[in-house]
Amino acid sequence: MEQEKSSGQGTPQNLKRFQILSLDGGGIKGLFSAAVLAHLEDDLNLRVTDHFDLVVGTSTGGIIALALGIGMTPREIVHFYVNKGPDIFAGRGPTVPKRMWHWWRHWFRNKFKSLPLEKALKECFGEKRLADSKKRLVIPSYSLGEDDIYLFKTPHHERLTRDYKVPIWKVAMSTSAAPTFFPCFGEVDRIRLVDGGVWANNPIMVGIAEAVSMLHVPLEAIYVLSLGTTNEVKNRPNELDHGGIWQWKRSAIDVVLRGQSIGAFTQAFHLLGSDKVYRIDPKVPDRLFALDKLTEEALLGKAAHESRFHTPKFKERFMGHIAPEYKPIHY
Repeated sequence: MEQEKSSGQGTPQNLKRFQILSLDGGGIKGLFSAAVLAHLEDDLNLRVTDHFDLVVGTSTGGIIALALGIGMTPREIVHFYVNKGPDIFAGRGPTVPKRMWHWWRHWFRNKFKSLPLEKALKECFGEKRLADSKKRLVIPSYSLGEDDIYLFKTPHHERLTRDYKVPIWKVAMSTSAAPTFFPCFGEVDRIRLVDGGVWANNPIMVGIAEAVSMLHVPLEAIYVLSLGTTNEVKNRPNELDHGGIWQWKRSAIDVVLRGQSIGAFTQAFHLLGSDKVYRIDPKVPDRLFALDKLTEEALLGKAAHESRFHTPKFKERFMGHIAPEYKPIHY
């Protein structure tokens, strides 16, 4: 096992290898990501987190990262999504009038109430704080009031003296408050926080920047497993070519999220090289899965299928590295 040399600030120095697990946002489709990790553990008889020095996750990926950080297994996270998903994304209504009401209401108000999500996260994480994470974590959010990015970080550097006190459920709420779906979350120092996916839905570059700037890891030592939540094959209509607000109203958000994700991965690819970045994000038909509708059997089936192919790749590329124990500086 590679040994960690400390700089006195809890930062790993002179490592030959530093592995990052990056988890995309994607609403309830996080079930796919958790299931892929669960299959990796089952097939290879390991704990995935033992092989990563840093975990970054946005939105649903942030919830998974936080759960992994406190020692939950991916299989337990799968159960969380299956059991709590229907309550969190309730409100579609069984009748046509109710469905129409929710559709019209969504134009002016957030689609879902935050209370079911808050209750589920409190039950999952209890009173644990970010300092209780057994892995280094970076969780993106966005501050509406300051119009600036906001990052929650475990105390893996002497400068990080505030976030470790925040309850994990509040971090999870902050990173997953998706605009139009959930209201912004204001219970962390009264800051108006929304989903980190508005700027880092694929947080791969967030992880690389943290490793280099805060942990002083050289680029040549960094290896990344980037896990998406499935990639829909979209048909961009010709009307977008010269379209205005009306033509772009349905496509704008998706194009921005997709462009950000591809851009972040491409930057990582060029910085580290093709042999050091591995992406799992299978293409699926358009509208097969939704951000807010639990399609349990289909997502679990897709994860089982994909993991059959990617398990040997994980064994080859990432299994050989055992991450040195992480000890928080502040607690």
